[in-house]
Order: sequence, then structure tokens, then C-alpha cells
Amino acid sequence: MIGMAQHHLPAPTIGFDLDMTLIDSRPGIRAAYVELARETGAYIDADLAVTRLGPPLAEELAHWFPAEEIPAMADRYRALYPRFAVAPSPALPGAHAALEAVRARGGRSLVVTAKHEGNAKLHLEHVGLTPDVLIGELWAEGKATALREHGATAYVGDHVGDVRGARRAGVISVAVATGPCGADELRAEGADVVLPDLTAFPDWLASAA
Repeated sequence: MIGMAQHHLPAPTIGFDLDMTLIDSRPGIRAAYVELARETGAYIDADLAVTRLGPPLAEELAHWFPAEEIPAMADRYRALYPRFAVAPSPALPGAHAALEAVRARGGRSLVVTAKHEGNAKLHLEHVGLTPDVLIGELWAEGKATALREHGATAYVGDHVGDVRGARRAGVISVAVATGPCGADELRAEGADVVLPDLTAFPDWLASAA
């Protein structure tokens, strides 16, 4: 059952995660890992890697490279990323309408993501999403700093790490079941609201205003 908790949000400032919340980055990230494997000769199961998006890049690379190689592999992956990962990754259904719903209520939107900020910016530009603020390289509870700094009233994400970030910041946790974590898992982590995807976000925002 979808939670539709009532929260009063006049002129809201809403934070959004990026991967699997606003964009489906799986095709692009898969392509970047395939290229990294081709260049390095390392075995990387790109199909498996894209089933666990959310945590920082170094955590995924640790499955495929020795610890001492991870910094260099992360640099190379990020260098490959603009060429291989951006174009194949579409906006998820409801992403544009979600940001517009915030704007229509006189609010502000910010994207807070674990992704490298420069690559996150390329994704947003490619799909035509225009948040007011973008902050990269923050994960889970680390996102709370940016949410507090920008006066967020809610944070929308697809991962239990996003729920933890919202709770640490003391803001409403709105979860969307479009990523690796199911609705029950998100709810168990403490999400205040669980939506099937962002197409349900404008109605929730209207009910919360």
C-alpha cells in the first residue's frame, strides 16, 4: 500500500536523487563499465553492477579491482563516462513533471547525488531537467548536510540510503520504488511516503501543500 502521509509544504524546497529517481542511468552506466573492462582487461559484470546503483563508485569498483587500483580506475571510469554513459540514459517517467510541480508551487528543487557532479550535470542537461541547485558526491547520511544547507523540506530518492539521508536531515522522506530497493524495504527503512514512481509525485505534493 502506498503511503500518502499529509505534510504541510508551503513553497517547498524539494531535494531529488538522480540515478533511478530522475534518470534511468542503467544503460549508460552499463556501457561505461563495458568499456572500462575492455580497456583494462578486467572482468566486470556490468549487468550485475547496474542492479545495485546508489552507493559511491568506489564501492562498486571494489568488487572488480584490488584496493590499490580503485582510485585510478575511478578516474578512468569518470573520464569515459561523458562519452559512453550520458546519451543512452533517459529521464524516468514523471521526472520533468515532478520538477515542474515544485516550481509551480513557488518552490525550489535541488538534486543531491553520489555521482560526480560534472557527470551529473551532463545527465541533467542531456534530458532537459533544470533543478535550481546540483550537489554531487554525497551519499546516504552525507546528503543531510546539503539538504539542511539549502533548507530542504523533503528529499525524494529510490534507495534506502536516500531514506537515511532524509531522516538524518530531519526532512520528509519520499521514496520511489524505481531503483534497486522495493517499496517494503524503503518503508521498513523509515520512508514517510512511498510512491511507485515520480508520476505520482505531483499529486502527493498537491495533497501535502
